[in-house]
Amino acid sequence: MPETSLDRGLADADAPRGTNQSGMRDHNERLVLSLVRRHVALAKSDIARMTGLSAQTVSVIMRGLEEEGLLERGEPVRGRVGQPSIPMSLAAEGAFFFGLKLGRRSADLVLTDFRGRMRAARRKVYRYPTPDAVVGFVREAVPALAGELPAALRGRIMGMGVAMPFQLWNWVSVLGVPQAEMDAWRSRDLGAELGAITGLPVYVQNDATSACGAELIFGTGERPKDFLYFYFGTFIGGGLVMNGQLYLGRTGNAAAVGSIQVPAPGGGTRRLIDLASMSVLAEAMEAAGEPSDHLWSQHDRWEVSDRVLEPWLDQAAGALAHATLAAAALLEIEAVLIDGWMPVAVRGEMVRRTRAALLGLDLAGIEPPVIREGTVGADARALGAAAIPLSQRYLIDQNVGQREG
Repeated sequence: MPETSLDRGLADADAPRGTNQSGMRDHNERLVLSLVRRHVALAKSDIARMTGLSAQTVSVIMRGLEEEGLLERGEPVRGRVGQPSIPMSLAAEGAFFFGLKLGRRSADLVLTDFRGRMRAARRKVYRYPTPDAVVGFVREAVPALAGELPAALRGRIMGMGVAMPFQLWNWVSVLGVPQAEMDAWRSRDLGAELGAITGLPVYVQNDATSACGAELIFGTGERPKDFLYFYFGTFIGGGLVMNGQLYLGRTGNAAAVGSIQVPAPGGGTRRLIDLASMSVLAEAMEAAGEPSDHLWSQHDRWEVSDRVLEPWLDQAAGALAHATLAAAALLEIEAVLIDGWMPVAVRGEMVRRTRAALLGLDLAGIEPPVIREGTVGADARALGAAAIPLSQRYLIDQNVGQREG
């Protein structure tokens, strides 16, 4: 479906409206798919009521989407006056998307279906990322992942999203890697190179912003309209959702929470990234004689002693609380969501301590946001990357694309 100017921003994500005029079917198709995604399953009458579209217009749109294999029928709902209603939901095999997470310690390539479920994945762990290593990994992994689909479905792979830190060459001192090798990123157009390899449209976005996008599109439970999002990776990053939209900012680097200045334990201030990143935990582990390499290769089980983990949790939670207060003073956010490449139990403890630390601060004049766990989990960056082409092609209520290569 070609993109039109109408696909770039619906005024009210909670109350989208359609048009019955001719020539606008693409907008209305996206509107229907966005509503079905948000509500999981909807009958034609529900969509007509929500959008203001005529019953006939909705019927034509949904029939077309069903014929394209993007929607599928559920069991009829009986017991009401008139004909039984038939809920329609997204067809899982209607479309597929690649999501590449390019991290400072590892790269993950996933293949997701139309419902956002991960169908296959490959991972590469490295000391530091270089363009050649990443391109080589994708060149090998893409055919392998596509090969896990039946041949008839491979033509339904519709695009690739890339979630990566911007300006990787500026992280040399923190990663302790050769400047010359990281400088190679300055002159490489990764989106264009991957597009040439895959023959697909490729979209590139900041990695933490992509994780936030995954929460917005694939997250479960109640979704606040305005929230700040923290993701724990090698370095902590974040994203911002305002009025149900992922806010990218002028350069696509909005909500760069790692640069927020917060009180340091010994006095003065430091950046959030220096106090609340997984790299800080890894350094503490190495200093205590505990190997930390497993942190980057697995997320479900950390082998770290309480004498190292406890101080890091307290320090990170305190820093997050101050960063949250600063954000809440500027923006009326409903919630703060915390997620990351970490065990679920550690994430839960981080949320608990951050909540307690925030309530211990001077909140005069501030309505404190609710501190909650994210719902997507460790793979949020890769899933968020896959959500970019999905959103660009099929949705209207999330603006998650940054630039196309």
